[in-house]
Amino acid sequence: MPKKYEIVKKEDLTPDVVRVTVYAPFVAKKAKPGQFIILRTDERGERIPLTISKAEGDNVSVVVQKVGDGTLTLGDMNEGDCLQDFVGPLGVPTEIEGKKVAVIGGGLGCAIALPVAKSLHDKGVDVDLIGGFRSKNIVILEDDMRAASNNLYICTDDGSYGFNGMVTAQLKELIDSGVQYDCVFAVGPLIMMKFVAKLTKEYGIKTVVSMNPIMIDGTGMCGCCRVTVGGETKFACVDGPDFDGHLVDFDETMARARTYAEFEQQRRRDHNCRLEGMQNA
Repeated sequence: MPKKYEIVKKEDLTPDVVRVTVYAPFVAKKAKPGQFIILRTDERGERIPLTISKAEGDNVSVVVQKVGDGTLTLGDMNEGDCLQDFVGPLGVPTEIEGKKVAVIGGGLGCAIALPVAKSLHDKGVDVDLIGGFRSKNIVILEDDMRAASNNLYICTDDGSYGFNGMVTAQLKELIDSGVQYDCVFAVGPLIMMKFVAKLTKEYGIKTVVSMNPIMIDGTGMCGCCRVTVGGETKFACVDGPDFDGHLVDFDETMARARTYAEFEQQRRRDHNCRLEGMQNA
């Protein structure tokens, strides 16, 4: 039997994105689509909030992009290693109603869109899943997304695969062709969600977005994950992470998200230098 919070499987989806499956039976038993966990790699590690990509049996999978100190450390861990903490499930589960729904994921957001699409698809909802990526070489979870939807549309910014353009252009094309959506669910980069919500507002389509701002404790105490929704302050960890996309102040959230950008860039440079040193040793 695996040890507590043991990494039972690790898969490199791209050079910078990894799927980590952790033995966490109590979390797996309670987890629902849209919820997240907070983990620490070791006792001195930072708290990393990650949306649950899959919960099956005794295991929970998360998809991680190696961008900051904690995620780079997690990316260096191997199968058989154990995490210090793995707390969850946290947040309010995603609730989407309707007979025809568009689920949109941007980049790593596809790992979050996947369980939402699968849950709806399993209930008999007609699901169009739109996944957006910069180029073909960083497309992830394509087979999983196809199995979780009635129609899968892959978009690439450079036109190297699938639809040539952004997810908003693909969504607009589908709407203009006569597809009638009861609801749109979007998760991914803030700028993507902003323009998805702007588009759907023009068409009067209810839109739910999954917000992933800076977060520390996951209980609403620290206030780091606050977002402004309809002029009111909400906390993504306890009030969300899902909110009405037409009411979210995306510009404010994007400004706050840039707080640690310089630190993350320096951490990646330091990490790459360390790896190069090991290779040359």
